[in-house]
Amino acid sequence: MLSDCCGPDAAIFETTIGKLFRETAAAHPEREALVSIHQEARLTYRELLAEARRTARGLAGLGLRAGDRAGIWSSNCVEWILLQLGCAMAGVALVNVNPAYRAFDLGYVLRKSRMRALFLRERDARADYRAILEEARQGQDLALRHVIFFDHDSWRDMLAAGAAIEADPQPSDVANIQYTSGTTGSPKGVLLTHRNLVNNAWSIGEWVGVVPGDRMCVPLPLYHTAGCICSDLAMLIRGAAVILPSPQFDAGALLAAIHRERATLTGMVPTMLVGLLEHPQAGSFDLSSLRQIWVGGSPTPIELMRRAIERIPTARTWVVYGQTEASPVITMAHPDDSAVQRISTIGRAALNTEIKIVSTTTGETLPAGEPGELCTRGYHVMQGYDEEPEATARTIDADGWLHTGDLAVMDPDEHFHITGRAKDMIIRGGENLFPAEIEAFLVTHPKISDVCVVGIPDSRLGEAVLAWIRLRPGQTATEDEIRGYCAGKIAHFKEPQYIRFVDTFPMTVSGKIQRFKIRQREIQERGLEEIARTQTA
Repeated sequence: MLSDCCGPDAAIFETTIGKLFRETAAAHPEREALVSIHQEARLTYRELLAEARRTARGLAGLGLRAGDRAGIWSSNCVEWILLQLGCAMAGVALVNVNPAYRAFDLGYVLRKSRMRALFLRERDARADYRAILEEARQGQDLALRHVIFFDHDSWRDMLAAGAAIEADPQPSDVANIQYTSGTTGSPKGVLLTHRNLVNNAWSIGEWVGVVPGDRMCVPLPLYHTAGCICSDLAMLIRGAAVILPSPQFDAGALLAAIHRERATLTGMVPTMLVGLLEHPQAGSFDLSSLRQIWVGGSPTPIELMRRAIERIPTARTWVVYGQTEASPVITMAHPDDSAVQRISTIGRAALNTEIKIVSTTTGETLPAGEPGELCTRGYHVMQGYDEEPEATARTIDADGWLHTGDLAVMDPDEHFHITGRAKDMIIRGGENLFPAEIEAFLVTHPKISDVCVVGIPDSRLGEAVLAWIRLRPGQTATEDEIRGYCAGKIAHFKEPQYIRFVDTFPMTVSGKIQRFKIRQREIQERGLEEIARTQTA
């Protein structure tokens, strides 16, 4: 048999986020919809709908119209979800900006996205965002006209000065723009439509069996598709509650939230699951209310999943796989899957989702059991990369297949395993990083001549960032000096954890750097062979 299959057929919703949420709120007006523990806020569906509508009118009052873009640069909070729903109702595309971004990264997204408004906090314990924004704006001709601070009068003033909403969003309109690195290393704006997001969120809830009254604890950052689609949107279109335990991931806050709020579902990346299981006070919390735990975002060790099942036996624990360009879920565990299938594979093709495994050289569909590139087709495939037709054409072929760049194997029973990546992407704690993007920043250091960045195995994060650096003639530098140059200028997760100064790189005859040889040497010299052999789904 060939490695191609299609998930079960189901109805495709031709609707928008705003319309479906209004219908859910009308059906469950007094049911709890949103709890933000760190903000001491609780909203019913009736209250959340009212606040979302007020936010949509506020956007209209700023002069934002259908098709405009508004960015949110924030950790998890009530306002994040109000903007997600409000933008959807107002026909404005929400641009997710990672709160770890600093001036270098932020300036790029401000320019590339052409956003007209940006929402953020002035500062928190991690950063002075106002100062970073000012640095990012210097010397740039931007479309940005409004900067609204949640912890400032500007947010309240915007809500008070609302105007009538003239937009009538359509399912094919772009609802969300997510920035993700491409093969060239330059972040690209992934255009996700209402149709993409509504159906992907619904399919997750359908297989998981989400019902009104379920309670989803969300430790994942909302700027990721795993947070704002797989977690909050999947709940809010089904009458379930979303619980935000903390602004950023905090294992203690997550444990306390599950315990006190009697959460029935949660989802996380592997590093979060490690943090939960290894928290010093983990045993003092009652997690028996959990009936579903999904894990994804980076390769998930099978042994870690076994530990989770032992610690939380009430929960059905399983692995999910996807990528931003696919809205994001591609495969997930089927309700009938055995415990072994749930933790040792990435599941089966999701609802209305086609998958095939193709040869990386010929493009032909391979027999089951042979590794190749995983491709997918269906409603969930992005509209494209924002104003990047060539990059879009390289990723989505003429027949509509999205080429993920991930290497996988399909079993005869149509379960999949990820075996590697055809691209050079590093997945560090659930963050997708491209070496070229980090290299482009590092070579701005006046002492650096050339850089090669690779990912090496890490027991906690999955992969860590390592940089081989060749200095300019006559220059000397230390690791601390390079790290100090990175601090505050790029996102912390892009900073090299390991640095090696070298005179040469291993090269092919045609002059290309052999990254695999760098990785092999580092694994051997740092004694990482056992971690590299760790089995994942």
